[in-house]
Amino acid sequence: MEPVYFDHNATTPVAEAVWERMLPFFGVGTSSKAAVPDGRSPCGRGKHYGNASSRHGFGRQARQAVEEAREQVAAAVGAHPSRVIFTSGGTEANNLAIKGVAGWMRPGTVAVSAIEHPCVIEPARDLRRQGWKLRQIAVDGECRLDLDDLDRALAESPALVSVMVANNETGAVQDVARVVERAHRKGALVHSDGVQALGKMPLDFAALGVDLMTVSAHKIYGPKGAGALIVDKRVELAPLLSGGGQERGHRSGTENVPAIVGFGAACGMISDRLARVLQEGSCLRDRLEAGLKEAGAVVFAAGAIRLPNTSFFALPGIEGETLVTVLDRAGFAVASGAACSSASSAVSPVLAAMGVEPALAKGAVRVSLGQDNDAAQVDAFLKALRREVDRMRSLAAVVG
Repeated sequence: MEPVYFDHNATTPVAEAVWERMLPFFGVGTSSKAAVPDGRSPCGRGKHYGNASSRHGFGRQARQAVEEAREQVAAAVGAHPSRVIFTSGGTEANNLAIKGVAGWMRPGTVAVSAIEHPCVIEPARDLRRQGWKLRQIAVDGECRLDLDDLDRALAESPALVSVMVANNETGAVQDVARVVERAHRKGALVHSDGVQALGKMPLDFAALGVDLMTVSAHKIYGPKGAGALIVDKRVELAPLLSGGGQERGHRSGTENVPAIVGFGAACGMISDRLARVLQEGSCLRDRLEAGLKEAGAVVFAAGAIRLPNTSFFALPGIEGETLVTVLDRAGFAVASGAACSSASSAVSPVLAAMGVEPALAKGAVRVSLGQDNDAAQVDAFLKALRREVDRMRSLAAVVG
C-alpha cells in the first residue's frame, strides 16, 4: 500500500487545479531550458512574470491576477476585497494583527486564549518588552474557552483579544461570535486565527463580527507562502515591514504572485466541496474514533464541537512521539501535535491548558484527514495501530 497521509492540519497537497492556475505566473521564460515538473516544455506556460507594481503590460497582468485572487479570498470569508491584506502566511498575518494593532496604541493589555498557536502567543509575549501585559484566557477540559475567565480578562480592559476559530490540535471550535459580543462591549478589538477553520467549516468574517482574521493557503490545498489578514476598515495597523508600500502600505514587498494566485484558486474551490467535507469528513472521523476507543484510546475534546477532520488522542502507557515514528514506518503519516512546535518534546501546551495529566498528554497523537482519505485507509490505519501498540506493550513487558 502507498504511504497514507493523515496530517492535513500541518499542510495539504496543492490541488491540481490550483497548480495549473499558478503555472503561468512562475516566470519561466520561453528561452529557458528548464522544464516544469511534469516534464513538458515551459514555453507558453510562464509568460506572466511581471512585477505587480510595474505599470507596463506585464505588470498590469500580474496586478489583475493579484486583485482577482483578492476577490476570491474575500468571497471565501465573507469580506470585502479591500479588507484583504496578503502576507507570506498565517504566521506573518498573526504577527501583523497583534503587533500592528499594538503599534498604534499606548502599552496596555492583550488577552489571548491559552490554546492559541505559537504565532499568536509569541508575538503577544514580545509586546511585554514594550510595556504590554499579556493575559491568557483559560479553557475547560474539552478545549472550549472559559467564558467566565474571558469576563475576568475583559475586566482588565484589554486593547485586543485574540481567540482562534478552531484549534489546530484538538479541532475544538470556539464560540467566537460570543467572544466578540462581550469584548466589544468593553471596547476591545477582537482578532481570530481562522487558519484551521477555513475550508473545513463555514467561515464568515462579517457574521463573526471580528475586527481581524487570519487565513492561509497551504491548509486548503493551496501553496505554502501565501496567507492573508482580513481587517475591518475601522482598524488601524502599524506595518511590520517598511518599504515600497505594497498592500496599501500594510505589507511592503514585491507580491508573491504565483502563491497569491494559487491562494485565490484554492479559496474558489471551497464552496463546491464544503458540504462534502462536513458530511464525509465527520463520518470518516467517527469511524476512526470508534476504532480508537475500541483500542483503549482517550480522544481529547470529544465533547466539544470540532472540525470534521481532526482527532487528537492518546493510548495510556504509549509515548506519542514513538508511536508517530513506528506508524510512519508502517506507512501512515500522523503527528504528535502541531507541526510548528514539533521540535519541542514538551507536553502540548493545549493539553496542559485543558488540564490533561502529563503522563497521558505525552501519548498524544493527531490524525487530520483530507479530501482524498477514505474508509479503507482508516481501517488499515487502525489495524496497524493495534499491531504496533501490541508490539510496543509486549516489548515494554519484556524489558520490565
